[in-house]
Amino acid sequence: MALQGWRLCGVTVTIVIYIGGVLFLSMNNVPGSHPRRIRTERFAEFPNYRNQKHGISQKMTIRWCKELRYMQPELPAEPADAASEFNNPNISDNDDNSKTGLTALASFPGSGNTWLRYLLQQSTGILTGSIYKDYGLLKTGFPGENVCNSSVLLVKTHEWGPKAWAPFSKAILLVRDPEKAIIAEFNRQSGGHVGFASPDRYKRTKGKYWQQFVTNKLRGWELMNLNWAKNFTGNVKIVFYDDLVNNVESVLRSILDFLEFPIDEHLLKCALMRKEGIFRRKKRILSFDPYTPAMRANLEERKQYVFNVLGRTTTTTN
Repeated sequence: MALQGWRLCGVTVTIVIYIGGVLFLSMNNVPGSHPRRIRTERFAEFPNYRNQKHGISQKMTIRWCKELRYMQPELPAEPADAASEFNNPNISDNDDNSKTGLTALASFPGSGNTWLRYLLQQSTGILTGSIYKDYGLLKTGFPGENVCNSSVLLVKTHEWGPKAWAPFSKAILLVRDPEKAIIAEFNRQSGGHVGFASPDRYKRTKGKYWQQFVTNKLRGWELMNLNWAKNFTGNVKIVFYDDLVNNVESVLRSILDFLEFPIDEHLLKCALMRKEGIFRRKKRILSFDPYTPAMRANLEERKQYVFNVLGRTTTTTN
């Protein structure tokens, strides 16, 4: 009898605990009884996008000279089965009409592509496109990211070769000294569009990581510039970054002339007043030289070869 009593007591306690647990869980699942996890719409609207990796502070905003718009009042209809998070059309491999008159803004990464896009958007009020979708740029003034058709002024690309050239009838090739471009790209990969790589990253794996990075990027810099300059069959305008820095107005005028875009003197003046923007990385002097003598010799040799091919015999580095 005593054993049966203990068993009955144990069963009763178990039932009570079970019922109590169910009631507790039910109360915690009542709507509004606890904070809901907010779903972030990363693409539908810029203000909702949250990403700490893009390297541009959310407090940094751009004062545009004119409200930005697409080239065409009405964008071409997007195929029904295509997914576009901004409802902006992307180029199709079979859409020959959308390729007509499309201009590439081609450059090796770290050559000032984003800054030049900023200047062109300021001086025209027209959006620029890109074959990429950089979410940091999407949030901070480039809603034309991932748009590659005639609705934009021109299209950013860092690619080369027949497939990369196919959508374009002409191109602006932006060329920068490889020493500066490679460090700028190293900083971008480590600190975003306006940040910097920490000094420790240059010394990673006893400097072997940086050494391999320089070797690979220098080869890419050479291939990128020579392929567009020599093998692209369309009309190419070569713009040197140091010319853009030293004479912004003259270079912008020549680019707009190449694009056959009418110059609005008021907008151009405004663009020049706001030429710095938020996309030019401030200069930082390292306490050490990241390039060894052997690296510098190789950089100078390849730079002189490429610049000679491009018709540039003397340069000013920036």
